[in-house]
Amino acid sequence: MDRRNNRRDAEGSSVITANRLLDGRIVWLGEDGTWQPLIRNARIYSNTDIEDALKVQADRAQQDELVGVYGVQVTRSPSGIVPVTSRERIRAVGPSVHPDFTPEWQAVELA
Repeated sequence: MDRRNNRRDAEGSSVITANRLLDGRIVWLGEDGTWQPLIRNARIYSNTDIEDALKVQADRAQQDELVGVYGVQVTRSPSGIVPVTSRERIRAVGPSVHPDFTPEWQAVELA
């Protein structure tokens, strides 16, 4: 089981996230199997299927130049995919210290 997020609801949904080794950027596993910079492009897994998908991605982490691969429980809102926890919401939208430090391409509205 994924140690970082072991409180997933059985009926819920999750996405897979990691950090790129080269620059530390937060990335999300996309529908096409590539790592995307925006959570809105992430593939959504049922929580019953996430552990198998995490194992595959963890095994590929070095090849994909990633560290810290883990699952994040999410919900869907009218504005898109929203992480359940505050920590993951911050990771999804960028630094919380000042708006000038959040890249424009990463700014998304979380409902």
